[in-house]
Formats: sequence, C-alpha cells, structure tokens
Amino acid sequence: MSWMRATFNRLKTETGTTLIEVTVACAILLVVMSGLMGMSVLATSITENQGHLGARTTEYAVDKMEQMLELTYGDAQSNTTVFPSVNNGGTGLVFGGSSNPAAPVVGYTDYLDQSGNVLCTVASPCTATPPATWYYKRVWQISTPSATLKQITVTATVKTSVAGAQIAQSTVSAFKTNCPAGC
Repeated sequence: MSWMRATFNRLKTETGTTLIEVTVACAILLVVMSGLMGMSVLATSITENQGHLGARTTEYAVDKMEQMLELTYGDAQSNTTVFPSVNNGGTGLVFGGSSNPAAPVVGYTDYLDQSGNVLCTVASPCTATPPATWYYKRVWQISTPSATLKQITVTATVKTSVAGAQIAQSTVSAFKTNCPAGC
C-alpha cells in the first residue's frame, strides 16, 4: 500500500498543461492562421488575375497583332475575325474599329473560349452580340497617322476576374508601312 501512496503523491506534485493553457494556445494559433489565410486568398487572386489571365490576354493580343501584320497594306477584304483569315467578307486593314473593349465594332472584334479557341467562324461570324461561351474578347483599331503608315492597336480582355479584382486587359500596338519605293 505504501507504493500506491508514493505513486499518488508523485502524480499529485507533477504539473501539466491545463485546459486554460491549451485554450489560449489554440486561440493564438487560430489568430495567426486566419491572418495567413487572408494573405493566401489575396496571393491566389493576384496570381490568377495578373499572372495567368494577364499573361493570356497579352498572348492573345499578340496573336491577333501577328495575324493583322501578315495582311498586305492595302487589304480591304480579309475577314480577320476568323482564324486563319479568309480572303473575303471582312475589313482587312481598312481604317476603323475601336481599341475599347467596352465599345466593340463588328468586323473589328472576335471572341475566344476559355482555352483560347476562336469562336467566330465563316459559317457563324462575329456579330454585335457576343457568343454565349466567350471568355476572352479581342478588339482592334486601324488608324492612319500618315498616307504611307497604318497603326494597328489590339486590346484583349477577359470576361471575369477572380475575387472581384480588376479585369485583366492587354493592349499592343504596331505600325505597318507602305513604302514600295523605299521611303
């Protein structure tokens, strides 16, 4: 019986973690984790909007610019709302269009799905009403700063952003010259 009394006295003198200490430690951990969670959500949102969607809009704007620069200076008929361009039914490099995605102009606008596939086709051309499945929109404007120079401006934008952030949008601009005699 003395061994039981010795064990009981030893257990009685040992100190341990109380329920209050565990509760305080959990509360501190919860506050730290909630702060980190907010930063995680913000980082994910910025990465998706400016990293992924911003890069895609830039890529798609450059793709459209390359398509436009392949046309001849005086092209007034190529349909550039489809890919590859077809040699009729379009505006080619005729003065017009808009580089404002909020004011698209028919013949100077095309739409892409989430994978980057062009939704406008010769059989189903782009109209004033965008296709229901569009995710990216590209608009372009052709201006003529001089008689032998055309400026092409292409703006690509995405339909939605993550967490209500600013919509990703990219604009590229290039000049095309008509100097047959070597200006």
